[in-house]
Amino acid sequence: VENRPKYYGREFHGIISREQADEILAGVEGAYILRESQRQPGCYTLALRFGNQTLNYRLFYDGKHFVGEKRFESIHDLVTDGLITLYIETKASEYISKMTTNPIYEHIGYATLLREKVSRRLSRTKNESRKASVTSEENTPVEKITSLVRRAALTQNDNHFNYEKAHNFKVHTFRGPHWCEYCANFMWGLIAQGVRCSDCGLNVHKQCSKYVPNDCQPDLKRIKRVYCCDLTTLVKAHNTQRPMVVDSCIREIEARGLKSEGLYRVSGFTEHIEDVKMAFDRDGDKADISASIYPDINIIAGALKLYFRDLPIPVITYDTYSKFIEAAKISNPDERLEAIHEVLMLLPAAHYETLRYLMIHLKKVTLHEKDNFMNAENLGIVFGPTLMRPPEDSTLATLNDMRYQKLIVQILIENEDVLF
Repeated sequence: VENRPKYYGREFHGIISREQADEILAGVEGAYILRESQRQPGCYTLALRFGNQTLNYRLFYDGKHFVGEKRFESIHDLVTDGLITLYIETKASEYISKMTTNPIYEHIGYATLLREKVSRRLSRTKNESRKASVTSEENTPVEKITSLVRRAALTQNDNHFNYEKAHNFKVHTFRGPHWCEYCANFMWGLIAQGVRCSDCGLNVHKQCSKYVPNDCQPDLKRIKRVYCCDLTTLVKAHNTQRPMVVDSCIREIEARGLKSEGLYRVSGFTEHIEDVKMAFDRDGDKADISASIYPDINIIAGALKLYFRDLPIPVITYDTYSKFIEAAKISNPDERLEAIHEVLMLLPAAHYETLRYLMIHLKKVTLHEKDNFMNAENLGIVFGPTLMRPPEDSTLATLNDMRYQKLIVQILIENEDVLF
């Protein structure tokens, strides 16, 4: 055939009609050819014989061949996968429609393994997590706004296993036969047969992934770094209530830096801050950030701020950002406090706990204002853009909201005992 595209082989038959393709393929189940459109030159069609009829699919190439979302190295692989899918969907359509109605997820496989792992960790960490509970809310006046319900929930479920986390599913190609860990049925196809959670390794059909509960338990072996990692993923993987970066940095700052002039405002050397970041990514909670290694406390403060800036979802999440901004615009102080409290309750548990712990720390920083010259307003200017970012990457929106970002953090610090 003249003018054959270089990425097609002898299956290409040039410009022919649907009728001609049907004649060529008649009676040969599973046979296929490629043809160029008569109406749209330069556009190509896969003609495939299946179920005693010729099916026509618009064919594309961008370095790989595809007719849908799956991409293949060769036309042969594309057709093989297509025939498998057509056969399964034709012969087992009723079975497929019922796959998710009676899942085995709660009885075998991943869920059973998960429960065993959780129970082992629970018995090991129960006492430690109780020791870590903050009891500063005692003697809170009744008339103040309190979050007793949230505190009760955190006390009752005082470990990270109760932080809800959705699975991070990505399309995956399985080598050899594989079964779905939600419905226990075969995962068919040549490539991209299903999806795998990149945080915990759960393997399911794409359609089953919509029904899997938000109970992901990340595996440390799959978490490649500490910075730039989703906050909830990190705390669940490291078996902590808060990111261990936050705990380690705050512990170090409170031990030797609360009276440091310009704390959090004065920047440490960027290359030293990057060193701290690499230490956490490499060594996790065993990273050494002591005074013998980093005598300048501003390096540790800078590393903490960098951690918050690098979060893919800010501590004050994108979902709650606009609600916080609207609450900050309320002129009546009591109503504003009430509105902020309500929005705080919408934060994911790990984000709420991290924010609570940080605000307790920043309140301690303000108690040493005579030495460090950092009051709640100054800290609001520093941490506003660090803890909350607008969902859309707009410079104008960021500039317009900056004073409200500062105000939110300032109010959280000043009313930390009331709001949390």
